[in-house]
Amino acid sequence: MIFDQTMRVERAMSTESIPATDPAAAPGIDPWPAGEPRSLTVANRTMVDALAATAARLPDRTALFYYGATLDYAGLAAAVERLAAVLVTRFGVGRGDRVLIALQNSPHYVIAYHAVLRADAVGVPVNPMYRSAELSHILADSGARVAILGDELVESFAPLSGADGPLETVIAAHYDDMAGGDPRFPKPAVMTAGRAALPEGWHDWRQVMAQEAAPLPPAAGGPDDLCLMPYTSGSTGRPKACMHTHLAVLFTAEAQLRLYRMTAEDVVTAFLTLFHVAGMQASMNAALVAGCEIVLMTRWDRDLVPVLLADRRVSFWNAAPAMVVDVLGSDNFDPACLDRVRVLTGGGAAMPEAVAAELKQRYGLIFIEGYGMTETMSPTHMNPMHAPRPQCLGIPIHDTDARIVDPDTLAELPVGETGEIVVAGPQILKGYWRRPEADAEAFFERDGKRFLRTGDLGRRDAAGYFYAVDRLKRMINVGGFKAWPAEIETTLFRHPAIRDACIISVPDDRRGEAVKAVIVLKPEAKGRVTAEDIITWARGELAAYKVPRFISFAEDLPRTATNKVDWRGLQEAERGRLPGNG
Repeated sequence: MIFDQTMRVERAMSTESIPATDPAAAPGIDPWPAGEPRSLTVANRTMVDALAATAARLPDRTALFYYGATLDYAGLAAAVERLAAVLVTRFGVGRGDRVLIALQNSPHYVIAYHAVLRADAVGVPVNPMYRSAELSHILADSGARVAILGDELVESFAPLSGADGPLETVIAAHYDDMAGGDPRFPKPAVMTAGRAALPEGWHDWRQVMAQEAAPLPPAAGGPDDLCLMPYTSGSTGRPKACMHTHLAVLFTAEAQLRLYRMTAEDVVTAFLTLFHVAGMQASMNAALVAGCEIVLMTRWDRDLVPVLLADRRVSFWNAAPAMVVDVLGSDNFDPACLDRVRVLTGGGAAMPEAVAAELKQRYGLIFIEGYGMTETMSPTHMNPMHAPRPQCLGIPIHDTDARIVDPDTLAELPVGETGEIVVAGPQILKGYWRRPEADAEAFFERDGKRFLRTGDLGRRDAAGYFYAVDRLKRMINVGGFKAWPAEIETTLFRHPAIRDACIISVPDDRRGEAVKAVIVLKPEAKGRVTAEDIITWARGELAAYKVPRFISFAEDLPRTATNKVDWRGLQEAERGRLPGNG
C-alpha cells in the first residue's frame, strides 16, 4: 500500500466561520460540510464525457498555460480527438489496450492521457525517472505495446523498442514545441537542450498530430470499464498495477472540486507530478471537470513559482511541503504572489509546524490535511474546510466508509483505539492487475462492502476524525515518492559484488526520509568495491529517489529466529545513532 498524506490550506477569508473551539470536536456533532450532499452521482459518466462536457460549456476558456503559451478548452478537446484518432486508425490501439505514458508535466501529458481514454484504451502512467529495468517489468506486466513519452527518455526506452523490445509503437514529444517564448518564464534545460535524435521507427509527436485521421465514433467505454493502471511498488519487491475504472477516477475528481469549491474561475497549478494520483486528480482531472485554467511547470523551479502565481493570479496551488519551503526562501518571493491563493494543497510528507504557523500568521492561510493513496485514486479522507484539525487526516469523503480494525483479527475497534485503517468506496481500486494473491491480502468483505486494507495504523475520535499513528508495512517516504525496501533489495542483489543487502530509512531534512543500504560484499569484492561504486551502479537501475544515498558495509546481516533479515533491528540501531537518541 502507499501512504500519501495530503495537506491543504485555505484563505483566512473562510475561517471566520471556524469557532475557537470547534463544535465538531464534540461527540455527536457532525463535521460534514453543511449543504453538501453525502453522495455523488457520477455513475452515468466517464472521464471522456466529463472533458467533452467542459469543452462544450467553456470552449474559449483557457485550459492550459505553458511558459507563456495558452490552449483553450476547444483546442484541447480537438487535440485529444486528433491523437485518439491516430492511435486507433494508424497504430491499432483498441478497446482495453494498455498505453504507457511517460511524460513530464506539459500539454503533451494532458493531451496524451485523455487521448488514450478517448480511444477506449487504458492509461499506464509511469514515473519519467524510471530506468530501463523498471520500465521493462511494467511493459511485460501490463502488456502495453504503445508508449507516449518525452524525447529526453530516448536512452531509457531505446532498449525496449525495435525487433527485440516489447514496444511496437513509440511517440516522442519535445516539450518546447508547445511552449511560449515569454522571457519572464524561463524554461528548464530539458526544453532548451534541443530536440533528441529518435531511434528508427519512432514517431515524432508533431508529425503524428499533423496526420489526417477519420473521426472516431462515440467512445464505447462505460463507467465500469478500466480507465487507468498506475503502478505502485509493494512489499514483495515487484511493482503492481492498480486497476481503476472511469467511475473511480471521475469520483475523486468531482469529490475534490466540490469539497475545495473549485469553479471555472479558479486557476490551478500543475507543479506536482501528474503521473502521481495526488497531482493527477487535483491539478488535472478535477480542474478539467470544473473548467479551471491549469498552469503547467515541466521541471521544478522555485524562482519561477512566484512569477507564475502572480502573473496567472493563481487561486489553487497544489504543492508538496518542500515546495512551499523552497518558494518562501526564493529570492523572487513576494508575499503579493499569494494574494489570490485561497487553497494550497499537496502531498507526500507532513508540513513542518513552523512553516504552517508562518503561512497562517503572515499570509492568512490555514493548514489542512487529508489522506489518500494510489489504490484509492487520491483522497479517502479530507478535513472539512470549515472545521479543520491540525495533524489530522480528516473525515471520510462522499460515499466512503472508513473504519479502524485489529490488523490480526480484522475485528472493528472502538473509538480512540489504534488499529489498521480500512476503507470502502467508489474510489477503491478494482483489484491489482493479474495479482489475485495481492487481492486476497488487500481486501475483505464486511456488511456487504469490500474493504481495502491500507497498511496504515491510525485511530478515530468520537467526532469521526481520523489520525495517522504509524505504518504497518515497510515503506520509505522520499519527499512524497514511496520507496519499498524489498524492491530496492531485489535490484541490489543483481550487482555481482553484493552477497546480501538490507534497506532502511534515515531522516532527511528536505525529503523527510532517505534510503540507506546495509550491504554484505562477496569475499572477492571486499576492499575493491566502494559505496560510490554501488550508488553509481544503482543510478542506472533505479529511479533517482530509490537509489541509496547512504551505504554501510557489514560482515553479516542480523537474522531473526526464522532466519529472516532483522531489518527492524537494523532500523532501530540506525535511529539509536541519531543525535539526541543517547
